[in-house]
Amino acid sequence: MKSVINDLGRCPLFAGVNEADLAALLQCLGAREMTFSKGETILREGVPATDVGILISGQAQVIRTDYYGNRSIMMHIGPGQLFAEAFACARAKKLPVNVVATEASRILLLDCGRIMTSCCNACAFHNQIIYNLLQIVSEKNLSLHRRAMINAKRTTREKVMAYLLLQAKEANRAQFDIPFDRQGLADYLEVDRSGLSAELSKLKKEGVLDYFKNSFRLLHVPSALEDPSDQ
Repeated sequence: MKSVINDLGRCPLFAGVNEADLAALLQCLGAREMTFSKGETILREGVPATDVGILISGQAQVIRTDYYGNRSIMMHIGPGQLFAEAFACARAKKLPVNVVATEASRILLLDCGRIMTSCCNACAFHNQIIYNLLQIVSEKNLSLHRRAMINAKRTTREKVMAYLLLQAKEANRAQFDIPFDRQGLADYLEVDRSGLSAELSKLKKEGVLDYFKNSFRLLHVPSALEDPSDQ
């Protein structure tokens, strides 16, 4: 667990908590460290949502699969980020998504019940954790709202540009990397992969953007394709 403590500095859940208090805090929250290989399921759909997950290292995705087996990527998870926190706080009887490691990953699971209930020692840092968790859940809701706005666009072209414009704005520059390969981006935007590739090729030929794998550069944005977050 000592090695985990050294990696938790970038996790917003522990903002405002002194490093010297982390060992006691993790014990208080029933922390369990686990490792997963690429492609392994970290949390499985249908199980009770009791734990808040933290990705220590690696990459993962939150994936929803409908009745017909169509896959949709709800969120990408990078080091230091939380997952399943909203479902655990709501005490969902069945997790509605899968969380899958997209590369070898180390994760930390915390008992959400222990987070939401102050311990008998009335730790000052425990109250800070509850405050941080509330802020994280609120920010995740905003992120899901932005995704819904993007996927509400009618055409693949509009969805692609809405997503890339938002990524450029968050990176504060015209050149940026996205956390998805082509299939992953298609699943996130809920479009056909071949249609996505065709649209990207058209945008490249038109001089709107350039790209190589998951690295993109915006060259010219037509006035009709403004950032959806500003609308």
